[in-house]
Amino acid sequence: MTLPRLLKWVAGAFIAPVLLAVLYIAIFGWNWLRGPIERMAQEKTGRELAINGELTVKLGWPLPRIHADVVTFANPSWAREKQMVAADAVEIAIDLPQLLVRNIVFPEVRLERPVVFLEHGSGGRKNWLLDIDQQDEQARIRIDRLTLDHGTLGYDDAEQKTSIRAELSTSNSAPAGAGVSFTALGQYQGLPLKARGSGGPVLAMRDESTPYALKVDASIGHTGLRADGTITSLLKFSALDMQLALSGNSLEQLFPLLGIAFPATRAYKIDGHLLHSGNTWRLEKFLGRVGASDIAGSLQVDTGGKRPALQAEVVSNLLDLDDLGPVIGARQGSLQAAKQAALTPSQPATAKLAQAPAQTRVLPDMPFKTDRWGSVDAEVKLSAKTIRRVKELPLEGLVGYLRLRDSVLTLAPLDFGLAGGQLKAVISLDGRKDPIQAQAQVRVRKILLARLFPTFELGKNSIGQVNGEFDLAGKGNSVGRMLANSNGKVGLVVDGGKISKMMMEKVGLHLWEMLQLKITGDKLIKVRCGVAEFDVKDGIMHTNALIFDTEVTTIVGTGSIDLGQEKLDLTLNQKTKETSPVALRSPIYVRGSFAGPNVGVDKGRVATRGLGAVALGILSPLLVLIPLIDAGPGMDSDCGQLVRDARP
Repeated sequence: MTLPRLLKWVAGAFIAPVLLAVLYIAIFGWNWLRGPIERMAQEKTGRELAINGELTVKLGWPLPRIHADVVTFANPSWAREKQMVAADAVEIAIDLPQLLVRNIVFPEVRLERPVVFLEHGSGGRKNWLLDIDQQDEQARIRIDRLTLDHGTLGYDDAEQKTSIRAELSTSNSAPAGAGVSFTALGQYQGLPLKARGSGGPVLAMRDESTPYALKVDASIGHTGLRADGTITSLLKFSALDMQLALSGNSLEQLFPLLGIAFPATRAYKIDGHLLHSGNTWRLEKFLGRVGASDIAGSLQVDTGGKRPALQAEVVSNLLDLDDLGPVIGARQGSLQAAKQAALTPSQPATAKLAQAPAQTRVLPDMPFKTDRWGSVDAEVKLSAKTIRRVKELPLEGLVGYLRLRDSVLTLAPLDFGLAGGQLKAVISLDGRKDPIQAQAQVRVRKILLARLFPTFELGKNSIGQVNGEFDLAGKGNSVGRMLANSNGKVGLVVDGGKISKMMMEKVGLHLWEMLQLKITGDKLIKVRCGVAEFDVKDGIMHTNALIFDTEVTTIVGTGSIDLGQEKLDLTLNQKTKETSPVALRSPIYVRGSFAGPNVGVDKGRVATRGLGAVALGILSPLLVLIPLIDAGPGMDSDCGQLVRDARP
């Protein structure tokens, strides 16, 4: 056989089957492939694939297309729903070069009126993994772009308490870039979910270059979310650019959604620009409110480390002090009780009487959730230009630096402007231990007497500064329990200055001098010495020295303050330095709870002195003053000696 004839036979051997196949397809169509495809799916996955309608193939290189009508693909037996996919029609583009190397890649998939149920089962099983056991992460079909034309999507994960059902609708008249509207109902992380929104007509599942337009308005539990922008790669979230608005009852409620611990707060609203790229998420130029306080700033989370690392800078033009209550574990109403316990201008220091013992606790007693502290490392700066507070608490500004690292929370420093001076604290809470181990060092510098007691009309002209230090260590899972178990020292010193004479005459119960000053007007007298020194042991503050010495009166205090029971038990004894013709000399007692203190005098002693004056007055009107005369020591006392004498 000559070479030309041989070549003709070889060509005929190859061409003939092709021609026969083309002729067969032309006569009978592509439906003959349904059986082989269904059997292959059953063998590879153990699940039934049924093509109940016409099957057609559009040949092309490198992406031939397969179109099948009325298609179902079953779920494994453990799944809740019988079918994983059911669609009126399915059109698939197949990547032939990838198929030749045994990779199944569908660059494009279009589903008409689909019902799709995805489920994450126990033991790591996922119904979208196509191996027999649904556990091989490599046994999945790669889909690059997905188009859904009216349908239902469902997702279930019993272990995560998540079950969502979404309805999709497609509008052919939608503007360019839009096309799919959706609504969703269900449960996410055990919280009720409701959402609606819209997106582009084609879901860019793996496209790393084309942003997908998305608008969402959702509520999850008590958290509201609105987002409008673009996402690149819906599977990987490789990039994101959205305007985001969040609202809710407390930032703490974001933990189930984000897996990052935020502090408990009052109701909040935040609006900002959310960006994501690589391992970094940024909420830029956010504005909002927490309770009655305005906030602004930026926040960044890096997810590339052992745990998410959060950095934030928050600024408030007007910070309401009440809004800090939930952050430190204060119950609702406890700060109000503290306000009511403060003296008002119409109630002098020696005249405030509680109507009944208050049951409300003032010290914060809500436990910190330290089990969440290990979810994030954080560095946060908070600045407040102005603080809205009760008149009795003269705070003037705040700068605080918070650091959370390996479940150890540090405030270093926490810097308050207070009464013209500064209160600076360094606080450490070790959440790795149960109960929390706490340490606090507080420094008070250059506090002005006149501003420290703003509700005392007679103290507004006082001159002088207060300095002090607090060094405490305790343990407990709330601020109240930490203080109830604390040990250390507390000390305050008044550095010279002057104070209202009327105020001191009232403390000394010098009625005659008070009457004189009412007529002539108040004046300032020198403060020679002011010391408050306490030893703190097992939450009880014992007085080492409690002295306030002026030209008129020396006040020496004794007693204790129980931080655990929130009880006061102090006695203030006055020692008058000048003879007072009319005085109700008596110790002043400070008793009761922090929420309802009772400040009063020894009524029996005052009554005895008054009755003596009345009896003598019967004999002679001039003798009525004798029991009320307070002769005093007649000279100034040495301040250092007073402190030494006061110490046990």
